[in-house]
Amino acid sequence: MKGKSKSSRRKLGLATALFLCSLCFLAGLFISTLFSQDVPIIKPGLRKLEVVHVEGEKYGDLMSNGETGESSIESIPFQVLSWKPRAYYFPNFATAEQCQHIIEMAKVNLKPSTLALRKGETEESTKGTRTSSGTFISSSEDKTGTLDLIEKKIAKATSIPQNHGEAFNVLRYEIGQKYDSHYDAFNPSEYGPQSSQRVASFLLYLSDVEEGGETMFPFENGMSIEGYDYRQCVGLKIKPRRGDGLLFYSLFLNGTIDPTSLHGSCPVIKGEKWVATKWIRDQEQFD
Repeated sequence: MKGKSKSSRRKLGLATALFLCSLCFLAGLFISTLFSQDVPIIKPGLRKLEVVHVEGEKYGDLMSNGETGESSIESIPFQVLSWKPRAYYFPNFATAEQCQHIIEMAKVNLKPSTLALRKGETEESTKGTRTSSGTFISSSEDKTGTLDLIEKKIAKATSIPQNHGEAFNVLRYEIGQKYDSHYDAFNPSEYGPQSSQRVASFLLYLSDVEEGGETMFPFENGMSIEGYDYRQCVGLKIKPRRGDGLLFYSLFLNGTIDPTSLHGSCPVIKGEKWVATKWIRDQEQFD
């Protein structure tokens, strides 16, 4: 009888210990969950263009700026999309209000987009290549100063002076409209001698697009162009988002045309696409 009693007590003690351990585990889980609810979830966010006013010793003493320089430090966030072609994405480059202002300015003067024709091409033979409508707007025409402000931001983002940019080419793409693959730089062997050349292009997307309308580069990383159908919408694609910017370079550092800068605009499937293009040249431009 004594043996059975001791065995029963051991079983009872083991069961009690297991119960207490389980109770402690559940209590700890409940407490950790309760406290975790008060801890905010921090997600990395992208900043808009901001001017950092240096105070105290945050950056040390700033350098003395030249006559055309500036006395403050500025930060423009960007993402490297590709090195072949050299393409960079700038989130929140302009505000929704700035984008809408540009659209309203352009609406009244929209005309069918045209093409610079290569040797042997005609308007008839290139019909359907570029089906958008657009207009050119100079910053001097904008009394609000919005375009001038954006041009200054573009100059800082590209490290190319503001006076090297052409007037904004503001474009509207409706459903089904597109622009087949092309170069922004002009090959002298195809277009004749050039007094200056387009070095880079900055696209400011003025609207969201529900579906389609991406800017695409078909030959990322030097893919062969042999047999390519210029109507295809393949390769590196950038979806338009209102206020975002896309910068890409058409020339190598030695001044020759980068073959991977070939690009186009995919057809809009749903919605409407508005974009303001700033072509930047290797020489000063005058209104």
